[in-house]
Amino acid sequence: MTFLLQEDTLQVEELSCPGFAKTYKIEDTRVGLHGIICLHNLALGSALGGIRMYPYSDFESALNDVQRLAIGMTYKSAVSGCAWGGGKSVIIADPKQKTEDLLFSFGRAIERLQGVYIGAEDVGTTPADILKMRQETRYLVGLPHEKSSGNPSGFTAWGVYRGIQAALQEVFGSSSVHGKVVAIQGVGSVGAFLADYLFWNGARLIFTDVAKDRAMDLAKRYGAKYCDPEDIYAQECDVFAPCALGACINEKTISQLRCKIVAGAANNQLLVEEDGARLRQKGILYAPDFVINAGGLINVTEELTREGYCPTRSRGRIDGLYEQLQKIFALAKEKGTSTHEAAKALGDVILAEKIGARTEAPYFHHSL
Repeated sequence: MTFLLQEDTLQVEELSCPGFAKTYKIEDTRVGLHGIICLHNLALGSALGGIRMYPYSDFESALNDVQRLAIGMTYKSAVSGCAWGGGKSVIIADPKQKTEDLLFSFGRAIERLQGVYIGAEDVGTTPADILKMRQETRYLVGLPHEKSSGNPSGFTAWGVYRGIQAALQEVFGSSSVHGKVVAIQGVGSVGAFLADYLFWNGARLIFTDVAKDRAMDLAKRYGAKYCDPEDIYAQECDVFAPCALGACINEKTISQLRCKIVAGAANNQLLVEEDGARLRQKGILYAPDFVINAGGLINVTEELTREGYCPTRSRGRIDGLYEQLQKIFALAKEKGTSTHEAAKALGDVILAEKIGARTEAPYFHHSL
């Protein structure tokens, strides 16, 4: 049954943001909702991206983050072949203080855009939250529903695992993780799944997380090393896997890195684009974040096909990230550029020529 407020106080205001297709400021004073829906590029179709809930210090900080995330989704969708536009949304709030009224109201904001933006869970939101929003809009994916795909974290982590394998093949001549040391920064949902895949295939692990107890419990389970968050960059390892928030790879942290590969699940890992070149200069292979972490996007895309969701088909498509990263590594070598630049150049071609642009409306089976 749809939940309705006695009075609809929701306001959706379009903002002028050069370089972005559409940006909307979302306000509902009755329920304390303050948020943004940002659509970066719609060349390939409607935008699809997660709904992040985070207690940003001010509106400008939230706008800067959602814009960076939306740009990342544009390239993630293009290079992975998912053929969506790039979009993201943020709710400015502490996830511990979320209410049903707030979620319902944000669902109504998505509904007002009539499908130009499709939402999903992200940092600070859960599939259960998305299921609540579904009472107000069908334009959602990744629901805990028999006709949806559920939590995409395991699929995102599988893509990261396959990406690590591709990077290991490039650097060491073997894709095996057995005996390799992997330092995981952030062992939330995706990071924990990744740790599981790596452990059972013989990797040696180092964990850190701002939630110390969570990281220490996982370290005990897998016989791994725990280190404090500020010490993770200096750990000697084969692979550094950022799986927390973005901007963790920057001039300062690059100087501390003692690894051969950076390959993780976090979005917007580079603080600035020049950091990709800095990694290259230091002899560190970087698996571009918007390529390696596309598994979750691929998974939710599968639920919007005419045939409906199939996890084995999703897994097969995610496996293809291995070959896609190999192509990007080869292109970077050929052009003498960073892997980040090579991946963006590939995305720019796809966007400019609208390669694989969506010609069929998505099927929201969970609403049929």
